[in-house]
Amino acid sequence: MLSSFFPSRQKPAPASANLPELELSGPVLAESFKAMVHGCEALGGIERYIEALKLKHTLFHQAVSDNALDTMTEETFAGLCTFMGTVRRRISSHLYGENFIAMKQALGPLLTNMKNTADVDQRIAAFCACFPEDKKHRWVRDLAAEMLHNVDPARYPLMTRWMWDRKSNTGVIREIWHGDDVDSNTLNVPDGHPTFVALRADLGGWLSENGVFADTIYYVDLLCAQIYANYICAQGGTYLRADFTSPQDPMQYSRRLLGLDGIKQSSSRTRLKAEDGASFAFDSKLLD
Repeated sequence: MLSSFFPSRQKPAPASANLPELELSGPVLAESFKAMVHGCEALGGIERYIEALKLKHTLFHQAVSDNALDTMTEETFAGLCTFMGTVRRRISSHLYGENFIAMKQALGPLLTNMKNTADVDQRIAAFCACFPEDKKHRWVRDLAAEMLHNVDPARYPLMTRWMWDRKSNTGVIREIWHGDDVDSNTLNVPDGHPTFVALRADLGGWLSENGVFADTIYYVDLLCAQIYANYICAQGGTYLRADFTSPQDPMQYSRRLLGLDGIKQSSSRTRLKAEDGASFAFDSKLLD
């Protein structure tokens, strides 16, 4: 079964039998995986990225565990936002004052009873309903998906719009779909939690077949970011141009999608702190 592909500390929640079937392209996955490994080697190796993702999830978990969300400060949440590449430039008006208080209140039900994934789509919908339903607030869906995934990556795979957005017919799933004339067809694939669970299960299995047996849930995130980074490059950066401009290295788009580009280890001015004592400062310009 799929669970055997993951170390005990990093197993995803058991997949339901009632998952959609996804037709994914092996050659596209192989090409993206090769590009990912090559890009990571140029900047310290893939293990460096895996450790950064682990740290990110640790910081998010610490920020909301044991009722910490109730007392979370504006500064702490702003620090977390630097890890959310498709959210951070759009959320600035909700980082202070009454808007921040209202957003924290909306996050409460979303992050309550995290062990129960059966109602997650309803929780996301309820969270989004707390904000205006217009183009300026499309980021709200990404915020919900990022918070769930970053707090509990085992139960909640990446479910952001760049992973798959049925309404716009764009995302990672489309880029790796196996079929004739994909570019001119609309994929009839739902964008709820079961689809993303199925996607991670399929990608985890593919990675296992290709020699990746440890830290698979993080490899899946990196691979998906690489896949969509390829799409951004092919489109000339037109999607999310404000967030992803002028990459200076092969992995810059991927890092920005995963929110790993604005955090650096610092010996002073602690913004976020991991359990091992390492302190990290964030680049506040990313929130402008």
